Amino acid sequence: MKRLLSIEFQKIWKNKASRILVLAYFILLSSIALISSIKFTIFGNEIRIADQGIFNFPYIWHFNTFIAALFKIFLAVVIVSMMANEYTYGTLKQNLIDGLNKKEFITSKFLVVAVFALASTFFVFVLSLILGYSFSSYNEIGIVFSDLEYLLAFFIKLFAFFSFCLFLGIVVKRSAFALGFLTLWFVAEQIIYWMVKFVILGGNDKSKNFADAMIKYFPMESMWNLSREPFSRFNAVKSLEKAMGSSKIVKDYSIHFSEISIVLVWTGIFIIASHYILKKRDL
Repeated sequence: MKRLLSIEFQKIWKNKASRILVLAYFILLSSIALISSIKFTIFGNEIRIADQGIFNFPYIWHFNTFIAALFKIFLAVVIVSMMANEYTYGTLKQNLIDGLNKKEFITSKFLVVAVFALASTFFVFVLSLILGYSFSSYNEIGIVFSDLEYLLAFFIKLFAFFSFCLFLGIVVKRSAFALGFLTLWFVAEQIIYWMVKFVILGGNDKSKNFADAMIKYFPMESMWNLSREPFSRFNAVKSLEKAMGSSKIVKDYSIHFSEISIVLVWTGIFIIASHYILKKRDL
């Protein structure tokens, strides 16, 4: 395992573009801390983001993992390029000639995916602890380490997304086309959803419920659903609702095992399909 990872990270680090993207990704993750300094005005009242509870334990786990997941496209480019470059520069054939079999080759790629996901999760964990202890009103151990399931969901989301990107890199062989296909896949999921909801089933409540249930099983949507948006949990939003006399928004922010299971199934499909394609393909 150590040998396989060493080979892959040497390839990544020697590629200037990949090196810059990896560094940019972790720098952007660090920029979450800059949110604490943002101020804005609502109805003449100045509000600082850090004072609205987003860095309070345990809510910080939800907020930081959601924001950090938005930056995953940077590592996605690295992963797609990592696979596409194997075909472009012929290193795949060279690795096989040097004694690496196809199983070891594909295993090394998914090990890199796992390391990227794990490193990102650990980075966000440490960053959240620092920000939480700096701004949170609650520092009791039981509160600090509650809601850590958001970190688990974050890791699974990244691993699944990167596995999908690697799968596309194997199928398409060109990084630009693979990333384009990733975008098209996302758009296609939304088109199918809206067509089923309004065109095929007529747009009534029954069709809405069916379409909402159906899209949860799509790969991109299932990854997104692992963590709901955290913004409606802001103290500022709650205060604004109260001032305007609106009723309390009832929303489920929990991490559900059923949704994790869907994503894990898709991840397994991507891994198995990647291995199968590489095994059967004439290199």
